[in-house]
Amino acid sequence: MDGIPLPVRPDLVHYLLFKPPGVVSTASDPQGRPTVVDLVPAETRVYPVGRLDAESEGLIILTNDGELAEQVTHPRHRVTKTYVARVTGVPSAAALRRLVEGVELDDGPARAAEARLLDSLSAEALVEVVMGEGRKRQVRRMFDALGHPVQALVRTAIGPIRDQSLRPGKWRRLSVAEVRSLYVR
Repeated sequence: MDGIPLPVRPDLVHYLLFKPPGVVSTASDPQGRPTVVDLVPAETRVYPVGRLDAESEGLIILTNDGELAEQVTHPRHRVTKTYVARVTGVPSAAALRRLVEGVELDDGPARAAEARLLDSLSAEALVEVVMGEGRKRQVRRMFDALGHPVQALVRTAIGPIRDQSLRPGKWRRLSVAEVRSLYVR
């Protein structure tokens, strides 16, 4: 409708899962670790859309909808991912600005679309970071480059989709409106 796909095929499933730490973002793991696919119904074969490293937690989509997976993961579609990082120390305003302006990593420059301090104590801080692309452990590596290692990382949003009521290991189906919202930019 209006150039935006409507996910109405009855064989398509779209799950939103709150991935707990210690679970890997893959369909199967040769090392025998628990996977995100183990946490959703097995009636339809689904795949994770993007990744969260094993230590991280938060929202991840699992689906059998290849078009949606490409829409969410390819940077050209500008579907952002929002994270809250608990980091060692309190990043200065200049450090937060560096996250947005760009940090040099071993695989090239990386930058956040937005970064803001949410809360701080003397020894640690909570920082919200919005990313337009995702490379392996990118948020963690960016904070490492600034001298503020990540102690915990939670993905709180995928594009416009948030769900503060989901708890680790729990899932729900995405509504048609939510799936459609991932196409609207």
